[in-house]
Amino acid sequence: MKSNKNKTIDFDMTKAQEYLPLMVKAEDVTHTTVNKTVVGDAFTALSNLKDKSVDLLIVDPPYNLDKSFHGNTFRKTSDLKYAEYTEKWIDAVKPKLKDTASIYVCCDWKSSLVIGGILDRHFILRNRITWQREKGRGAKSNWKNSMEDIFFATMSDDYTFNLDAVKQRKKVLAPYKTDGKPKDWEQTESGNYRNTCPSNFWDDISVPYWSMAENTAHPTQKPEKLIAKLVLASSNKGDLVLDPFAGSGTTGVVAKKLGRNFINVEQNPLYCAWGEKRLSDAETDKGIQGYEDGIFWERNSKPTKKQYN
Repeated sequence: MKSNKNKTIDFDMTKAQEYLPLMVKAEDVTHTTVNKTVVGDAFTALSNLKDKSVDLLIVDPPYNLDKSFHGNTFRKTSDLKYAEYTEKWIDAVKPKLKDTASIYVCCDWKSSLVIGGILDRHFILRNRITWQREKGRGAKSNWKNSMEDIFFATMSDDYTFNLDAVKQRKKVLAPYKTDGKPKDWEQTESGNYRNTCPSNFWDDISVPYWSMAENTAHPTQKPEKLIAKLVLASSNKGDLVLDPFAGSGTTGVVAKKLGRNFINVEQNPLYCAWGEKRLSDAETDKGIQGYEDGIFWERNSKPTKKQYN
């Protein structure tokens, strides 16, 4: 029996039954499907989506590793076969993107060697974000793997990038003044802060853990704060965000909290049910840990009793 402080969403298929009616089957997707969790094969769902309808694509495909996903297992394969798999899902999703769309693709260090080159052939590759997981098992004969990558690409040179929406608030340790007044920083009762332009290295992300309301038992869940940066930077309110490998639904949950439309596609019905539970919770709780009042805070830097990571 878990502690009352443990907020992890981890119910079984018996309870999942109450959420199944809220979902759309992949074969039943239509051009008007929106703000829904789609359960089933991603390629079937994508074939039914409207062309040139998606403003922002966020993809977290299975990494080329042996990994078990509650009954479904992804087996590590050759780089060639993984490249073929990557080409397959890109070919399926590319027609669905608007000419102004942005694309973010998550990967680990090894799969990025395959994915990056393929993205560069299909889209305009603009950057590679590296974020620090700050978790991970130690290794006796190698460096602990605590970094992951996210490739940023666009369909064209006409795309959305809301810089002011994703600036990070940092402490100013050596404040500089001009004529006795703060220069490029803000003086407050709780400390001195500067809102800085975001770089492509993010060290302010916490992987969801047991006491966080967003946490599920999904083995590779992405943090809401991480996805919020992508959504805020590369979409506007009312835009459509698509995630064809949605897992426990983080992309759709964040899109809902931030006033965007979404389509989550996931083959595992249990993960879909966990995502529906999170979407239901988002009706009353719009909070994203680490993001408050339009500001992304550094880890453990917010001057309140409750720390946002």
